[in-house]
Amino acid sequence: MSEEEERKKKFLSEIGLNIAKLLNDFGEVELENVEIKVSDLEFWIQPIIAGLTPPKALVSPKAKPKEILKEEFHPPVMSYPGKIVEVKIGATKSEGGTRGKTIVIGGETTPAFYLFESPPSHPPVISIDVFDTKIPLAKAVKIHVEDVLEDPAEWAKRAVEKWGADMINLHLVSIDPLLKDTSPDEAAKTVESVLQAVDVPLSVGGCGDPEKDLKVFEKVAEVAAGENILFNSVTLNMDIKKMAEAIKKYGHTVIAFTPMNMDDARELNRKLYDFLPKEKIVMDTTTAALGYGLDYAFTVMERTRLAALMGDSELQHPLSSGTTNAWAAREAWMTMDPKWGPKELRGPIWETITALTLLLAGVDYFMMMHPAAVKTVKEVIRKLTSKEGVEAEKVYAWINSLKK
Repeated sequence: MSEEEERKKKFLSEIGLNIAKLLNDFGEVELENVEIKVSDLEFWIQPIIAGLTPPKALVSPKAKPKEILKEEFHPPVMSYPGKIVEVKIGATKSEGGTRGKTIVIGGETTPAFYLFESPPSHPPVISIDVFDTKIPLAKAVKIHVEDVLEDPAEWAKRAVEKWGADMINLHLVSIDPLLKDTSPDEAAKTVESVLQAVDVPLSVGGCGDPEKDLKVFEKVAEVAAGENILFNSVTLNMDIKKMAEAIKKYGHTVIAFTPMNMDDARELNRKLYDFLPKEKIVMDTTTAALGYGLDYAFTVMERTRLAALMGDSELQHPLSSGTTNAWAAREAWMTMDPKWGPKELRGPIWETITALTLLLAGVDYFMMMHPAAVKTVKEVIRKLTSKEGVEAEKVYAWINSLKK
């Protein structure tokens, strides 16, 4: 073979290798501006392929892992410029009252239960609702208090001794001008009887009529001077100056109630600051029950708490929740299709879910009613605030069980 023929053969061989490599890498070859003058053209690429790397599609797949990889997770720890003020409720004998203990709520420096950043300064508190007169109640609640419905002192005593209430939330509904129109003096006597029956801190609520509530609250504040009662509540349509002066004069605290509006909450707090120190104010931005707007209640409370932690000084107060509003939802007490389950269980579950949802929004003070709901929420709070760890093996076992 002549030298010229050897050169041509080598050239063609290199072209074949290049074309084969391109086909292997891209699957196709496109030639541009190429002119080939041949009588016969043949591509023989079979002998060459054996020496090339097989396409990726032909590579054997990697073996699947047989177990979940175990890796440590370290959540990012942040610090926040704001802090929730601490509010003390109740007063012991040495502090000018008669309570066996006091309760402190607030003090948070992180969002609710961010335990990896900071444990809560004080665990959330649960009070049980007691009414000063017989009112319609769902059967699931009524069966527990039917014999004490007209005796608020005994009702309060049962709530503390049998159901473990941290506080009593006494509702003076009989003062409503459209009901019994009970006088301020009579209402104050009821408060005194409850104070004598139990030694836990007390919260006192009215009927919702701003004028009548103010008159009653002023009298109760005077009669219970030094007890540091939590009055429930002051609103924008009340005479804020008179209410705040009574709170300050007789050594009590107050809930500032607004209807799901952060701007209203700021405005009410600003007006109270003219008369009261911040540590005498608890906020309530309204609780709507599961099925009645719980998502709105949660959103406002969560936004309020986060704004406070980020430095909004007008919102840096503990949060209160009227969780018994859960019983306003018809599904909590009505007889319904059997697929909804028995109402004797449905009601307590309705109240429990409402409370647990708002617990994660940052609520510090819960007003509740059903003993089973109270017990469940207290246990969840205990678990969340305890130092009991979770065994990693159990977590991995749960994950692996999903593969079966």
